[in-house]
Amino acid sequence: MSKEAPASSLPLIIAGPILRKATATQLVLWFVTTERLDATFYLYQQGDDTPCYQAIIADEHQIQIGKHAWVVLAQFEGEFAVNTPLAYQLDTQQGLLTDLIPSLTYDNESMISIVINTKADYVLHGSCRNPHYPSKDSLVIADRKVAEQPILERPSLLMMSGDQIYADHVAGPTLDAIEQVIQLLGLPTETFEQSSIVDTDALYQSPYHLYGRDKLLPTYIDTQTWLGKLLPDRVVPIFSSRECENHLISFSEFFAMYLLVWSPTLWEWVDRERFEKQNFTCGGVQIASKWQQQWHEESHIMDDFVQGLPQVQRLFAHIPTYMIFDDHDVTDDYMLNRRWETAAFNNLFSRRIIGNALISYWLCQAWGNAPEKFEQPFLDDAKRYFAEPCNQTQDAFIVRLNQFEQWHYTISTTPKMVVLDTRTRRWRSESNDNRPSGLMDWEAMIEFQQELLHEPAVIIVSAAPMFGVKFIETLQRMMTWIGQPLLVDAENWMAHPGSANTLLSIFTHTKTPTQFIILSGDVHYSFAYDITLRNHKGKFHIYQITCSGLKNEFPNRLLRFCDAMDRALYSPHSPLNWFTKRKKLLIEKRDPDIAGAHRLVNRSAIGELYLASDGTPKVIEILTAEGETIHFPVKK
Repeated sequence: MSKEAPASSLPLIIAGPILRKATATQLVLWFVTTERLDATFYLYQQGDDTPCYQAIIADEHQIQIGKHAWVVLAQFEGEFAVNTPLAYQLDTQQGLLTDLIPSLTYDNESMISIVINTKADYVLHGSCRNPHYPSKDSLVIADRKVAEQPILERPSLLMMSGDQIYADHVAGPTLDAIEQVIQLLGLPTETFEQSSIVDTDALYQSPYHLYGRDKLLPTYIDTQTWLGKLLPDRVVPIFSSRECENHLISFSEFFAMYLLVWSPTLWEWVDRERFEKQNFTCGGVQIASKWQQQWHEESHIMDDFVQGLPQVQRLFAHIPTYMIFDDHDVTDDYMLNRRWETAAFNNLFSRRIIGNALISYWLCQAWGNAPEKFEQPFLDDAKRYFAEPCNQTQDAFIVRLNQFEQWHYTISTTPKMVVLDTRTRRWRSESNDNRPSGLMDWEAMIEFQQELLHEPAVIIVSAAPMFGVKFIETLQRMMTWIGQPLLVDAENWMAHPGSANTLLSIFTHTKTPTQFIILSGDVHYSFAYDITLRNHKGKFHIYQITCSGLKNEFPNRLLRFCDAMDRALYSPHSPLNWFTKRKKLLIEKRDPDIAGAHRLVNRSAIGELYLASDGTPKVIEILTAEGETIHFPVKK
């Protein structure tokens, strides 16, 4: 590993600022710094030289997680002007924020400009940002568009609906950079139980450290499936990703990846050619030629990704950015069914890896979404672990995270935004532990319903689409029937009868809205549906809007086949559609305004949603990573 850098040589701010929350009474900023942040926050109204608000960043909002690493969630409370141009500045122990990071400001601005919007009438949304997928980064093009917009015409917020990192699919150059960052920042080491590697030192000395971690990850003996009964000693990987040869393992690895996908700063301190200089040796063994070739291919893609990170950092600083996790933030197929859960949580090594993902998720995503949900006992457990990293304190904090049931949250805009946790409170199948779990259990669904009561309109954020592509869902159901749900990520809202029926009942409740917008990602393609539900209580309008991925796509030929088959088999006049459709549910699929007969758009893109005053969509479109705008007009 590279030598640890002296603290004085590292820049003060190595990630952020990310504007995590902006309301009339609260502003929240997220940073990672290399020393405790001694700073004063200033807020200005446009054109004023005197701040309208100022506050010192409190010590209790800072957690030291490594020798040279502090996570800062700066929280400011007051009465802030809304729907008007504002700007903020930080005066730190090393100077002004905009002097430390000059690339943060837009042209002709000396500070970071923001608007606290009370209306969610222009929303950016997307998910699935894989750094080494061979496409451009949609967050870069989003920043380019924001840079050209008058401040009052900018998006109200950015919603990132899952897979902010790909913990189970990491490029070799990224994993090598992660290792160097851990050493640079003095992040915690850890020991492992029920594992072939004793600790993180043994991990980095292993010949399987790069492009071989699938041989280190935990397994179990399959005794339940027909194949397991035929081969009684069949060993099955707990982590089911097909590309997990560089799967993240330690907390420090998960945390370092967030820094490397959100900020350009630490890439300047990484020796990008180190592994080549070492003749591609890992643990004293040279890796296979196919991995060397893959390294070169991934390096070129990562060069382009890193080049765009200053613009990503700038976008996050200006636009309120909210997040929720999905499976790849932890591992592929996380909590997909009861059998996976049993295998994963009965193994100490896999339980630790999942826990490490949740620790980093809390630090980098969840804490900023809703700071009020994490009261002092929670913070005490976190600080106890980071003050004295050891198995006992780490496992105690992981237990708390696994028991936590408040990852969901609400954004108090007009219309209200309800952001769902569809990962940790699953409706598990009682009849067959291999069947996909419902995405939310009964109690979670009831809590969801409570958030909707007496609202005229609402925006729901669900990582997976609530109304998906019927042909693809049929393929998932078929794979479940033959006992292989993990092969096709067979999880969708309609896969579990209990959650599906409860969901439809919530939509038609007399006291819930008559206008619903559902923002989703996950599937690596984009589409828009207009859905009408009718019953004796009236008519309910639902708009399923899906944009995915920010930097990822579906296998193109397979998607074109699925798109064509969905049109052929489930068109409105198809007999198959007649026998499988749900009663009183009318789905009209919008056609994008691009050449070809494709309803599913397979492009890396970010979604743009404009709403009318009554909460109905005025414009549904996606902005592709290449800069093309694709509209989903109302079907005539």
